[in-house]
Amino acid sequence: MVRLANQHSRILMVGHVLEYHPGILAIRHLVEQGELGKVRYIYSNRLSLGKIRREENILWSFAPHDIAIILRLLGSMPFEVVACGGAYIQPNIADVTVTHLLFDNGVRAHIHVSWLHPFKEQRLVVIGSHKMASFDDVAKELLLYDQRVEVREGEPVPLRGAGERVVFDTTEPLRLECEAFLRAIATREPPLTDGESGLRVLQVLQAAQRSLVMNGEPVPLLVETLQDQG
Repeated sequence: MVRLANQHSRILMVGHVLEYHPGILAIRHLVEQGELGKVRYIYSNRLSLGKIRREENILWSFAPHDIAIILRLLGSMPFEVVACGGAYIQPNIADVTVTHLLFDNGVRAHIHVSWLHPFKEQRLVVIGSHKMASFDDVAKELLLYDQRVEVREGEPVPLRGAGERVVFDTTEPLRLECEAFLRAIATREPPLTDGESGLRVLQVLQAAQRSLVMNGEPVPLLVETLQDQG
């Protein structure tokens, strides 16, 4: 589809609506402005009880959005993916997965998704060298913590600060996504979530699925393969 869109000068866009969420855009701004310092670690939890699907596992159902956000925040692809999980309701259809992404700058990210969980949680946490940010999509709240760990006289010392609420726009993400699609059609400029970004997410998902099938064996993502397919 990416190749055909390029050949025929068509606009190709994928529906990763959370990339247009004002809360996520606010976190992107914090990262890009250096407010958090050097990003060290990211984790995302997307958990609830149901809706349980039969045609796909939880990895393919829930994790694409989180992968898209993490790739966008870090601006690069991981070179290794590890995923493990369990199928408890239906044979061979994972209900719970934990996926680890390792990037060449030492940053790690993990994504925990489940439709077999006692309460709903949709949380993204970004740990930086200077500050930390936490976005709770259930409570619709973004908090910036002036917290870090410093080494003093050879000893690591945690510095704790209160969380400061970051105000962001309340426009519905789906509306912003649709506006972006219409704008791309009118201007012929690629949207944020273009075909190439969708392909990158798919490559990570495929690697995670392969690792899941192999019970958590690391799966490398070769740079030359990414360049060829992207």
